[in-house]
Amino acid sequence: MNSGSMTSGTITDGPALRDPHTPDSRLGHGADYLHAEHTLRSWFFTTDHKRIALLYLASITAFFVIGAVTAGLVRLALVVPDGQVFTNDTYNKLFTIHGVVMVWFFLIPSIPATFGNFLIPLMIGARDLAFPKLNLASWYVFMTGAIFTLVSVVLGGVDTGWTFYTPLSTAFSNTWVVPALIGVTIVGFSSILTGLNFVVTIHTMRAPGMTWFRLPIFVWTHYATSLIFLLATPVITVALILLIAERAFHIGVFDPAYGGDPVLFQHLFWFYSHPAVYIMVLPGMGVISEIVPAFAQKKLFGYKFVAYAAIGLASVTFFVWGHHMFVNGQSDLASVAFSVLSFAVAVPSAVKVYNWTATIHKGSLKLDTPMLYAMGYIGLFVLGGLTGLYLATLAINQHVHATYFVVAHFHYIMVGGTVLAFLGGLHFWWPKITGRMYSEAWGRISAFLIFIGFNVTFFPQFILGYLGMPRRYHVYPPEFQFLNILSSAGSTILAVGYIFPMVYLVYSIWFGKRAPANPWDARGLEWTVASPPPAHNFLTEPQAPKIPYDYPIQARETGRQHS
Repeated sequence: MNSGSMTSGTITDGPALRDPHTPDSRLGHGADYLHAEHTLRSWFFTTDHKRIALLYLASITAFFVIGAVTAGLVRLALVVPDGQVFTNDTYNKLFTIHGVVMVWFFLIPSIPATFGNFLIPLMIGARDLAFPKLNLASWYVFMTGAIFTLVSVVLGGVDTGWTFYTPLSTAFSNTWVVPALIGVTIVGFSSILTGLNFVVTIHTMRAPGMTWFRLPIFVWTHYATSLIFLLATPVITVALILLIAERAFHIGVFDPAYGGDPVLFQHLFWFYSHPAVYIMVLPGMGVISEIVPAFAQKKLFGYKFVAYAAIGLASVTFFVWGHHMFVNGQSDLASVAFSVLSFAVAVPSAVKVYNWTATIHKGSLKLDTPMLYAMGYIGLFVLGGLTGLYLATLAINQHVHATYFVVAHFHYIMVGGTVLAFLGGLHFWWPKITGRMYSEAWGRISAFLIFIGFNVTFFPQFILGYLGMPRRYHVYPPEFQFLNILSSAGSTILAVGYIFPMVYLVYSIWFGKRAPANPWDARGLEWTVASPPPAHNFLTEPQAPKIPYDYPIQARETGRQHS
């Protein structure tokens, strides 16, 4: 795209718009949000949504490292079949810490708290989120919950798994369950506050002319995610508080020894935790919906269907929690109903995949690092989604329930989906966030290693699960050793792939080339401001685009149709 096309079709002429290739030196570089103030106080008491996003980015990166190291230790233990690497208790604590940290402190906040915070005001043409102080408070709440959870780890760890199933968590575990539960409960409030801020911001602070169907899909998916935050998180909060009370005071809600029902906890847990899957997945879909059109230089195919699919996913996902309990004693009728509803989730998911694929079709593809991550995301998400249909089938679920098949499916959705989307988004918006370009060669090498390492790690686990190896066991029959060694070898490739971006992205902050305002020729208001953006986002009031994702190929096709 050139500046001419920018002013003629993509975005209406307005005082905030300019040539996206204007050098940063002409945009008042010293006034950007990174350089506006330099003290620690200016960071830890900031109300700038962009700086708060970076606070989250640093926090979740630290938790990702903790989760990845524990995962590596789990895979190390599984290299041998006799369980001699760690004791049973240590192994149980390792996979619990991995699950708790990765799910509650990385996957759930990763994209909304970082990219959502940074980009939503820029994308809708606002100066900040609706409640800047509440936004900062959300980060402090998040860190308070994190401290409680880390205290439980330092004191000796917890061994219940990330699901905290009762009666193990209430009656039989002798580990530090309560601090971990308190930490996860507190983190839930951070999610609620973030969701509330996003919903109010999107409703009330859009730039003139920024109607709902001119919003980027990234904003739509975060709106849908925020609804789940607001409607589902209170349920898990209540469930975890009751769990703490059950363990501390034996109130008899979940523990059968006191007249409680452990399955009730599972209902409450999964009523939140299955929608939570889409808290993790929907923002990633938003990221991919921005990357694919930019690197195909083609309008997002079926924009409205993709937007509706986001809301559809957020709605349907509230009605499928029972598929986690097919073998836990619920009625046959309930199981059939949950099975059918779980298949229904595939419809809006497929809409998104088909629309991304159709956008790529006949596009002018540029296989830069963000696009490599996006294409990897689509492939892994499809495989994860299709294996989800197997798990939604009652008969197959009976066979593979609680086996490594479930572990593989979960990681294809969560890691293959969310983590690749996170890394794709990080590379896509890194020039905007930091004002610096990274090494494209190292970016491509890293994306390749992560894709290969991920598949070598987790695909063998589908076979292990189908053959009957249960999850959460570190002693297993010798005939499963080859596939476990293969999986552990893949995890080393994956680890190398993760380490590279931490090195070259940090290196680029000091030594990378200065980034122009729009290095990818992408559309959207965030690309009309300098890299990094000014402290208050827009120097003058921005104007909304006439058409979202108005890329050149679509424009040429439209022109031919009218000629």
